[in-house]
Amino acid sequence: VKPSIVGVNFVKMVDSQYYLPNNIGVSALDCGEAFRLLSPQEKMYAHYMSRAAWYGGLAVLLQTSPESADIFVLLQRIFRKETPAQLEQVATAVGLSAEEYKAFLVYAAGLYANMGNYKSFGDTKFIPNIPKDKLEALVKASQAFQEQPNEMEALWNGCSCSMFSLEDRQKQLGLGDKGITTYFSGNCCLEDAELAQKFLDSKKLSAYNTRLFKRENGGKICYEVRLASAVQKGQKLLDGECDSCCGSFNFEDKEFSVKRGDYAALMEKVSHYLQQAQAYAANENQRRMLEEYRRSFTFGSVEAHKEGSRYWIKDKGPIVESYIGFIESYRDPFGSRGEFEGFVAVVNKAMSQRFAKLVSSAEVLLPELPWPQEFEKDTFLKPDFTSLDVLTFAGSGIPAGINIPNYDDIRQSEGFKNVSLGNVLAVAYATQKEKLTFLDEEDKDSFIKWKGPSFEVQVGLHELLGHGSGKLKGDQPRDWRTGDETWDSKFSTIASSYEECRAECVGLYLCLNRDVLSIFGHEGQNADEVVYINWLSMVRAGLLGLEFYTPESKSWRQAHMQARFVILRVLIEAGEDLVSLEEVTGQDGKPDARIRLDRSKIHTVGKSAIHRFLCKLQVFKSTADVEGGRALYDKYSTVSDSGTHNFLRLRETVLLRKEARKMFVQANTKINGDAVELVEYESSAAGLICSFVERFQDDVEKLESDLLQMSRNDAPCWCS
Repeated sequence: VKPSIVGVNFVKMVDSQYYLPNNIGVSALDCGEAFRLLSPQEKMYAHYMSRAAWYGGLAVLLQTSPESADIFVLLQRIFRKETPAQLEQVATAVGLSAEEYKAFLVYAAGLYANMGNYKSFGDTKFIPNIPKDKLEALVKASQAFQEQPNEMEALWNGCSCSMFSLEDRQKQLGLGDKGITTYFSGNCCLEDAELAQKFLDSKKLSAYNTRLFKRENGGKICYEVRLASAVQKGQKLLDGECDSCCGSFNFEDKEFSVKRGDYAALMEKVSHYLQQAQAYAANENQRRMLEEYRRSFTFGSVEAHKEGSRYWIKDKGPIVESYIGFIESYRDPFGSRGEFEGFVAVVNKAMSQRFAKLVSSAEVLLPELPWPQEFEKDTFLKPDFTSLDVLTFAGSGIPAGINIPNYDDIRQSEGFKNVSLGNVLAVAYATQKEKLTFLDEEDKDSFIKWKGPSFEVQVGLHELLGHGSGKLKGDQPRDWRTGDETWDSKFSTIASSYEECRAECVGLYLCLNRDVLSIFGHEGQNADEVVYINWLSMVRAGLLGLEFYTPESKSWRQAHMQARFVILRVLIEAGEDLVSLEEVTGQDGKPDARIRLDRSKIHTVGKSAIHRFLCKLQVFKSTADVEGGRALYDKYSTVSDSGTHNFLRLRETVLLRKEARKMFVQANTKINGDAVELVEYESSAAGLICSFVERFQDDVEKLESDLLQMSRNDAPCWCS
């Protein structure tokens, strides 16, 4: 590797970031052993909870893009009639090469894995890496098309243009002219989102399970707030169910109407399967939790979901763990609306013992965090912290760890749970040495050996003591909340990334503690390696994060990667050569980069830098100083071509050498007589496709008809 010279030609990325490569990694999530150890009752419970999660997860298609649901149905109909192996013969007959057919399978698998045609991690669109006319020939030669030519032709004509379109606005998710969103009608902008948030706050309504549609009526602007629920407008409510939140209201001289019935057909399915699961609940907390969840999805009540979450927190150490609902707000451009997700997982007892030790040590570790005592919770509510093997994770993507519920009032006063997803960690971050970018050769072997163990420590600290620390109201002149404001509504567009950054910093800071490392079984030189690789991994991730920045709109598309870039900037700014970042020319003659971390300065220069930054993050958060917090965060989030490093040019290098994020194949469960069987699939695009085709066999024609109807009902709303 030789240093680059001024004037070297940097290759402009054209469209390759909008394809999924044929060599993309596909891994099966192994939960066979964990599932086999369950009792018959636990297997039944896991089965019905999984069904609820998968059917609810289909709402993500409607939450992602106007065309996602149509593409999903098109693919389901094709692969229900012919397996990937059978369809390959058809592809060959109509002139597709082996590589082109594989590209189609990868696209289909990608759509299933992301629950839509935008990447769940990064929010960029991906299109088939195959000429449109060749894909059309394949679709029209398929068995599904032969059997239903009119319906299939209409389906293809309805979604094929959008499927391949890379117009600027369609390249990424965003609000208004910045991208595509289906959380808001196409004519909404940031000001509409802000006004709607004020309205929701005034009615003490959460935005989590809503979408916003704007229209003009006789020259007057009207907003429709739609709640996700099985019950639709005009349906009679059960006794005790209040309908006061729905109706028409005048707010700041604008008309607002609140209506039920978004994703109604899917919410009905979710409620049905939750009712089935209730019969196999392990205890009263689980039964009452499911009852409240059912009420939430039936009537569109976030309050009911909060009540269910309270029972969920009380359900300590279940063998089968689950959570379901409109949870994470990363993909709402305004940062308030939750994407549907549902997971079902089985406890890994050995790893959970380590996390239990970390929970026991929390009260000793929390005072080590750098902010003053008045910004910390008065008492630490010891949560459940378990390592789980995922059986089902429905939604747009699968994280490595979770800290939930996201309701501030419950987290602050009643508690929360942490989960680390062990079988995800086992495969998600494994990489081959030749694919390991931007590191010195002497760091690579150590990185591969210690990345998994160090990430396990980071996830534990991030979830438990990162998201679990700090309070939202310090004894300061500036009060935290007025009315019904929450963290997400107050800090809105930066809330998710800011909080992820705070949690990541807590992980970096506390991993320097020898007692923490000892809990995870790391002593002596091994402990030193875990610390070094954890910090090196963070600064490398900050560089990789540039893939998720859009220069045209000056916006970040992924909360965690923005957070890691911010941390990289903070550590570079710390000086004393703690972190060095150099542009070089690779052995292939193309632009490359090298990032280095001086391990001898982590405990001094590094720790001091994170100490100062973390203190600022927490104080701004505790005192609701949105202005100060945003100024700080925006400063470090800025990507420019000026200053010590040309980050815009480095972004091109990162795009040139990026490795596609892995896709996961998940098992299915099915009832055979009185028993529940686990059905597993191969680790390939074809295996992933087969798992989805077999996942939705109940009442399949009605399900697809409902999806298409919901998609078409909303179609006029997406024009800007």
